[in-house]
Formats: sequence, C-alpha cells, structure tokens
Amino acid sequence: MEAREIYEFWLEDPYFGEETKAELRGIAKDGQEIEERFYKNLEFGTGGLRGIIGAGTNRMNIYTVRKATQGLANYIIKEQAKEKGVAIAFDSRNMSPEFAEEAALCLAANGIKAYIFPSLRPTPMLSFALRELGCTAGIVVTASHNPPEYNGYKVYWEDGAQITYPRDKAIIGEVNAITDYAQVKTMDKESAVSAGLYEVIGAEIDDRYMEALKKLVIHPEIIKEEAANLKIVYTPLHGTGNLPVRRVLAELGFPNVYVVKEQELPNGDFPTVSYPNPEDKNAFALALALAEKVDADIVLATDPDADRLGVYAKDGKTGEYKSFTGNMSGMLILEYILSQKKALGTLPKDGAVVTTIVSGKMSREITKAYGMDLIETLTGFKYIGEQIKFFEQNHDHTYVFGYEESYGCLVGTHARDKDAVVAVMALCEVAAYCKHKGMTLYDQMKNLFARYGYYKEGLCTVTLKGQDGAKKITAMMERIRTGVPEMIGGLRVLQFRDYKEDVLLDCKTGTKTSTGLPNSNVLYFELEGGAWCCIRPSGTEPKIKFYIGVKGLSEAEAEDKLAKLTEAVKALAGE
Repeated sequence: MEAREIYEFWLEDPYFGEETKAELRGIAKDGQEIEERFYKNLEFGTGGLRGIIGAGTNRMNIYTVRKATQGLANYIIKEQAKEKGVAIAFDSRNMSPEFAEEAALCLAANGIKAYIFPSLRPTPMLSFALRELGCTAGIVVTASHNPPEYNGYKVYWEDGAQITYPRDKAIIGEVNAITDYAQVKTMDKESAVSAGLYEVIGAEIDDRYMEALKKLVIHPEIIKEEAANLKIVYTPLHGTGNLPVRRVLAELGFPNVYVVKEQELPNGDFPTVSYPNPEDKNAFALALALAEKVDADIVLATDPDADRLGVYAKDGKTGEYKSFTGNMSGMLILEYILSQKKALGTLPKDGAVVTTIVSGKMSREITKAYGMDLIETLTGFKYIGEQIKFFEQNHDHTYVFGYEESYGCLVGTHARDKDAVVAVMALCEVAAYCKHKGMTLYDQMKNLFARYGYYKEGLCTVTLKGQDGAKKITAMMERIRTGVPEMIGGLRVLQFRDYKEDVLLDCKTGTKTSTGLPNSNVLYFELEGGAWCCIRPSGTEPKIKFYIGVKGLSEAEAEDKLAKLTEAVKALAGE
C-alpha cells in the first residue's frame, strides 16, 4: 500500500486508539508529513528502534514498540528461553515509561516474565540488572543523546551486551515477519501481575550495582586523602544520571559535588539545551558558569541515559576550563589503570584493551608501553561488550578497559555497555590522584601528549533527513567506494578498507584481503604519517559521519594537520 492508503487504514482500523487517530486527523492536509510518517516501517535495525515520537508506521509509538517486542518474544520462544524472563529499563525521555510498560505487557501476554525498573535508570544499569537477575534478554527505552523529539528501543542478550550478529539478524527477521498489528499480543497490568509475569525490580539491584562499582577503585586511600580538596561540578542534563552519580561519589567520600540545579530533574523536553549531548560544548554552558562560581577542578556531564560522559578540567596556569574529547578522557583513565595496576603488580599478563576503528589511536602507544593487547572492533559499544563475552568463552584475554571516541567507556565487567556512572567515578579518582601529585587533569593530559604523541581527532557530520536524505547518503557512499582516491589532503592512502564488501586493499601492492570484522557499511582510509579517516552513515540518526585523526610532533602541528585533512575529507564527500 502507498503511504496515503496506510494512513487511511490507521484512521479506520479499530485497533488504533482515538488519541492516535486525532493526531493523524491533524495532518490530513499535509501530504508530505503523511508520506514521511507512512512511507516505510520504522526499521528495527542492529541497534533496535530509534525514531521521532508520533503516530505512524515510521514513528516511535506504542504500536511500533509492541510490534518490536512481539518479534523479540517470538524469537525468545523459538530459542526455548522464555523461562528466564526479560529485564526492562527506561530513561527520562517523553513516552519512555509508557513504551517500557507496553513492552512489559506484550512480553507477559506471550508468557515471558518482565522485570521492570520502577523509575528511570541509566542504560548500563539494565546491562547489570539482566545478568544479576539471570534474564534471557533486556530492553532499554532510550534515544540516548538524540534531540527531544526522538525515542528509541535497544535489545540486550543474556551476556549483558546489545545484540550482535547473527542474533540481531534473527530478531530483525522476526520483527519484520509481523505484517499485521493484530498479530501483536498484550494484556492488562493487573492480570500480568496476578499471573506472576510482571515484577518491579527492587532497590537491592541498585545496591549491588553500587557495590560492584566501588570494588573497581584502585586507590581508596588517595581518594580519602584528597577528596575534600577536589571540587566537582556535575550536570545530568535532565537525564538518568543524577541519583546514581551523586550516590557513588558520596559513598566514596567526595564531599564537594555541585549539581547544576536547572538541569538536575528529569525532563524529556530538555528545556535548557537544544541538544542533550555531552559532546556538544553548548550543553556545558550552565555547568561552566557554576564551575566559575565555585572554582571547580572538573566539570562533568552525562547524557540522558547516562552512558556517555563529557569532561572539562581547569588549566591550573590560566584558570581556563579546557574541554576533553572522549578519546582524551578515555586515555586519562586508561593510562591511570595500566600504570597503577602495574605498580601494584595486578596488571594481567593476558590483558586486553578494546576500542573501535573510529576511536583515537593514542591507545596503540599506551597499550604497547604496558604490554597489553589492543583489539579494534566496528563502531558501537556493543562490539566491545561482545569481546568481553569472547574473552570469557575462549579464556584468551582478561578485559582491562574499553572505550570509544563518542564519550563512552567501561571500567570493569559489571556491565557490557558503556557506563558514564563508572566513568565519573574513575575520572574523579584520576583527578584525586593528580591532585595528590600536585597537578590537574589537564596537566596530566599534556603529559600524555608529550609522552605518546600529539593525537588529534575530529568529526564532521552531515544531516540528510527523510526519504531523499537516505538516498543521498547511499549515493555518496557508493561514489566513494567505487572511486578510491590515491591521495587525501596531500597524504598517500596506504590502506583502504571497505567493511561492507569485506575488502582490505593494500594500496602499494594492490593485495586484497579480508577486513576480519563483520559486514558494515563503513569505509576506512589509513593514511601516511599516522593519519586516517573513516566514513559511515549513522545507525541511529539521519546522518553521515566523517571521522578524522592525525598525529603531530606538537599540538600546533597536529591542529594544522587536522584542519587540512578535515577540509580534504569534506571535499571528498562533496561537501
């Protein structure tokens, strides 16, 4: 059926509620809006669902959430895994509690017990909870750091990580097989509770999570000595981080934590920011103003589902607050873990650090210095979480740390996804250690650059919304992959990787081999002089992303190289 026909069907079919129909009647004269809402089904991809909230097949609503959950339930039943149940968490976004409830009741109607948090929780707590409860799977209702009009739905498996190949494809197949919303089961909450198929997760899971985090502290004695000398400004950006972040810092003994009042309470409209993303410097405006007022040492922000952490730290010489990329904060934590565990004799000989192909390359030098293996995965923390499972199955590595450029990292294996709560804890410990050594976090970052090289990374993003945008992104990727350049920005292309075609091309010899990673629509260029760039469409937003990295002998040289390569990559993309 065409978009207009499906629109009319939704208006006429008794399955869809009156509130939904009233919303659809409001766009009756807007043909383009009808087309956008109904030209396709909201795709359940490898990252689950993510889309604009509203009525329609291409929108996040109770019907698309039920359909996704029915597909998941069908898969669980086929796997004969329904007895262990599914854990569910949700964030502060609009409609998150409602979507979580719909998912729980759909599972219950299929005879699968749902364990649901009573209120909003960070995404990493879902990863922790489902393993603590021994569940088959988990669901998080969140759109992470997307704009306010979005929401989403992510699926995790029993190891605590997001679903990966081949399970993701099998679940997607089950979701796509549902062509009639009438196939979707649901039941009322009272009946689900009476049948023992709906259970609220108790506070003991929160307590266990906190205990798991505190066990990861390396130097509690230094925290005890320096915590009172450290001033921390924190903002949850209207999200889920407020209570767990403040709790773990309080229990570790950090007394001087200043929370941005205007952004403390959950609010799905995110009224104080245009974009609730700690990667966006604008999101720090209120936090930096508070930092100036209280003379803070570090400024921290977590995104709505508290799996990403943004950082500013004071330059002790100028008093200016300096921003840290996700790569930089990751390297501070990585160097601290490796150096301190080596000093204590607790660094595992088979230790491994896991990152993604688009993350900064300083980790190559740091892991080499400490004799650790570095494993690179495709973009997405689910692949880092998957490596932890492989380590446990194969007994070949001990997980030490994982990070990605997009402000996410994981210390410990209590969760199998990036965890901003543990990242806050770890970074505050690093800050206390630096204070103990008479320096700031920013001083320490400069030390790392001096020791390992001046690595700089950049990200260019082009937003192309709607049906036409998707076509433009596809055409751009195909044009680049079929016309691999010999040079980019005056730098020779040494190696080209096309992860969609599983081809690694040695540009000097012409030899082609396998990339060694799963199929993904990603193009990667290894350039001379330690530079690189990578192009990939976003899996969660209508965007195409261009990742760029360089290495210089000084900060100025690195910045110059990054600026030149960025312009070259934009030209390659036709921007």
